[in-house]
Amino acid sequence: MKRQIAMVVGAIALACGAQAAHAGPTLDAVKKKGFVQCGLTDGVSGFSSVDSKGVWSGMDVDICRGVAAAVFGDPQKFKGLALSTQQRFTALQSGEVDVLLRTVTLTQTRDTSLGLSAVAASFYDGQGILVRKSLGIKSARELDGATVCVQPGTTTELNLSDWFRANGIKFTPVVIDKVSEVVRAFESGRCDAFTDDASQLAAVRATQVSKPDDYEILPERFSKEPLGPMVRQGDENWLGIVRWTLFALMEAEEYGITQKNVDEMLKSNNPNVLRILGVTPGAGKNMGLDEKWAYNAIKAVGNYGEIFERNVGKNSKLGLARGTNALWNHGGAMYPWPVR
Repeated sequence: MKRQIAMVVGAIALACGAQAAHAGPTLDAVKKKGFVQCGLTDGVSGFSSVDSKGVWSGMDVDICRGVAAAVFGDPQKFKGLALSTQQRFTALQSGEVDVLLRTVTLTQTRDTSLGLSAVAASFYDGQGILVRKSLGIKSARELDGATVCVQPGTTTELNLSDWFRANGIKFTPVVIDKVSEVVRAFESGRCDAFTDDASQLAAVRATQVSKPDDYEILPERFSKEPLGPMVRQGDENWLGIVRWTLFALMEAEEYGITQKNVDEMLKSNNPNVLRILGVTPGAGKNMGLDEKWAYNAIKAVGNYGEIFERNVGKNSKLGLARGTNALWNHGGAMYPWPVR
């Protein structure tokens, strides 16, 4: 009898513990206010920008919309907040935003000492340098004595200094906060070069300078830049919701689930597909969400490949190749954890 009582008490404790794990303060707050507040960048074509009517677009924005769809079943239940490099971490720490999607490089310091948690890489990048073709420069090693435009408070600033010092090259940084102002300074000739993540340099060249063909990105890459969302530490439930939404979008591509065929795939014979789409229940309950959380996200924004191609890939002005951002089974580094 005592053993039976102990088993019952243990089962109740386990159930209560599991229920507590499903609820989190961020999810509760998000549901209460009725939207997901995302920290974004304004002016980085392909990743996040807002037009004169207040409409956001870009790869990071689509991931934010996917999270909103997973939580609410509605991708429009999000708000974007444009943040500078200096504002972004404070805004997340203070609770001003629920998730930071501002082309953030995931580093050890940011994941440990700022009270923040890295979710997962949503885009693998590397720092490069943009120059005018008229300079006749074919390598960053030829930039001795050059002035270089860079944003403050970024890994970009540190990487630039480290690389130039390691190669015995002197340069003068021109530190400017906003991307749009950096571009104006660079195009006006205030800087000989402009450094940023290579994807952002491609976006600048394609959409923000008057004569794109006058500029080129030099071949060197100074760093590894795994970009991805960040959330506050201490709320594992919310971390899981953002992380698994991103992984579900990647797994959707892996299993051929698209925005167009997602309803048809509800009848799939593949057990993995049925788990992702919530036909086989469990994954949603694990996070305190509706079982259709991943279905709703995919229906709203498409799979990871669709998001990539329309924003920064072959169907966009940037025309970036998948490269490292291809799925693991296509030679890339995108290896989503399984939804099971």
